[in-house]
This record gives sequence, C-alpha cells and structure tokens, in this order.
Amino acid sequence: MKKVFRYISDYIKNLDKAMLALCAITSVFSVFLLYTMNVNGISGQVSGRQWRINLIAAVIGIAAAMIISAVDYKFISKIWFIYAPVTLILVLLLFTPLGRGVEGADDIGWLNLGFIQFQPSELLKIAFIMTFATHLSKVGGRLNEPLNMLLLCIHGAVPIFIIMKQGDDGSALVFISVFVIMLFAAGISWKYIITALIAVPAVVWYAWNYMMQPYQIKRIQILWDTEMQQEEILGIYMQQYLGKKALGSGGVTGLGLFGSDNYTYVPELDTDFIYSYIGMTLGFIGCLLTAVMMAVLCLKCLSVASAAKDTLGRLICVGVFAVFFSHSLINIGMDLGVLPVIGIPLPFISAGGTSVISLYAAAGLVMSVWSHRRKAEHMFYSEKYD
Repeated sequence: MKKVFRYISDYIKNLDKAMLALCAITSVFSVFLLYTMNVNGISGQVSGRQWRINLIAAVIGIAAAMIISAVDYKFISKIWFIYAPVTLILVLLLFTPLGRGVEGADDIGWLNLGFIQFQPSELLKIAFIMTFATHLSKVGGRLNEPLNMLLLCIHGAVPIFIIMKQGDDGSALVFISVFVIMLFAAGISWKYIITALIAVPAVVWYAWNYMMQPYQIKRIQILWDTEMQQEEILGIYMQQYLGKKALGSGGVTGLGLFGSDNYTYVPELDTDFIYSYIGMTLGFIGCLLTAVMMAVLCLKCLSVASAAKDTLGRLICVGVFAVFFSHSLINIGMDLGVLPVIGIPLPFISAGGTSVISLYAAAGLVMSVWSHRRKAEHMFYSEKYD
C-alpha cells in the first residue's frame, strides 16, 4: 500500500499542472460561451446540446490527458503499429456508406458507427504526430540523406493525400503544417528548404489550374476582390461577411454575453466562427485575451520541448505545437477575413466533442514528455523504456 501511495505522490509531483490548467480554463471559457449562445437564442442551430457535449468532452479529455501523461511517451511510440493502422482504417471508412457529411460542409468527415458519430481525422492527427516523431527520431543524424528524406515525404504524403481526397481542405492544411514544422525542428538541410521554396510557385500554379475546384479558387479570390465580394454577399462570401460584421460590431468591450438586441446571425457561429462571437460579445478585449490564451498554449508546448530529454520528446511537443498553432491561426484568420473559409475549429473553444478530446490527448502527450523528462519510477511505465 505504501508503494501505491508513493507512486501516486510521485505522479502528482511530476504532473504538468500548468498545461492541464491552461487547457481546462480554455474549456470552461468554451462551455460558458456555448451556454450563452443557447440562452440568447442567437442562432436556431445553437441548442443546449453543444455546451453539454463540450462539457462532457472536456471531462473525458482531462481524464485521457492525465492517463496519457502517466504513460512513458517512448512506450506510446513503440506501439505505433497498433494505433496508426486503426486510425488510418477509421479515416478510410469515410469513403464507405458509413461516412457522413454535415449541412454546409464540403467534405464527408464524420464516421457514423450507429452508436457513435465522430471525426476520425482528428484522431489521425495525434497518430501522425507520434509516428512522424518516431520516424524522425529513428533517422536521427541521417535525416538529410536522399533516401531517408524520400521516405519521410512519403510518410507525410499518405495522410495528407487521404484527407484531401476526403475533401477536408482545412485538416489537410493542418497536416501539411505539422509535417513542415516537425521537419524543420528535426534539422532539415537548407538545400531542401531552398529547393522547396523555388518549387512553390510552380506547385501553386499547377494546383490552381489543374487540381483546385472552382469553389476553392473562388474562396481565395474573394479575399481581395471587392467587386466579387459585393456580388457574392448572398452567396459564397455571405458567411465570412457576416462573421466580419459580427466581429466588428462589438467594438472595444463588446455587446455583452446576455440580452443584446444587436447580435448578428452568423452560420456555424459555434464552430468555425466562434471567434466572431467572442468579438461581438466581448469586443476587442475578449478577442485579444483569447488570442493570448492560444499563444500561451503554443508557447507552453515549445517550453516543454526545450526541457525534453531526447529528440523524440522534443519532436512530439513540436508536433502538438504545430496543431495548436495552425488551428488557431487558420480559425482566427478565417474570421478576420484574411484566410478562406475551410472549416477549422478554434482549439478547445469551438463546439465539437471529437476535436476537444483529441486536443486533450495531444496535450497529454506534451504532459507525458514533461513528466518523463527525468528518469524516475512511475505507476504506468518502466525505466526499461528510457
């Protein structure tokens, strides 16, 4: 019994309480925002179900993060052959009758197993961080050898290609961000970086002319074409127009979270455009504090990366940072009207159970790196993984 108490005491002592608290505070903010949407009846699509789902997902996510933090990340790396194929198969099932879309979305991103419906691409992000970090750490100093670089590019291309075929442009962009940032952190040679930069114009030209759909091109063109914006106020630009209008309507301090008669209706206000709701109700101050909250989460990941005792732990933290950073940047950029609308949630804040749980799992990986930055004996791992 004394040994059990010692294990528990050691676990609590090494737990990254700051990371867990940051995520939990963000979730409390999310549940409160979604609750006020329901109370105010801003949109017919925002019901009491959303805030309850996020609350339950946060509770499950916190439990998952604490369990993952207790397991040595090197052990999680070693069992990649279990979770990587499972998550990949779940994503491939989207191409079967089990795949579902939601109204207003361009992709088939939800998997309906009858008893549960979720987004497997969110789980694939976590699996990709672990498998790619494992691959990079095993390659080590031979990273820039042509064959190793080719295999790493294939490793990154597989999930990116599948997600693009699924039609989820936003998640594909997140995977690309994770791939690039982790490669850079691993020490990719400047000769590859310069070569890639030289190739970018040709790749963009080819994608623009032969790969992108007309609606995708239009979503990008409309960002700078003011005449097209006026023509499409009731069309493809309507959601972003209303999002910008709602964002700016709050001024410095906002219209308040309860009881205003000047709320602006925005489609998907609880998911893609929740930052617009923050601006509308809490104003510039609320938007600034939210952006700071996201920045602190990202910096925390980098802080743990710098404290990691090995390359694997450092790259896992960098991968999680890439997910948090790209999600935040894209979501806020959409709402500000400087990036096209591609359906990316704001981490821990937007409505969505799968997203919240997967982000907590990602945070759990960072917490595991922190907890195991020094050799010690824990309840859920052994020193043989050191």
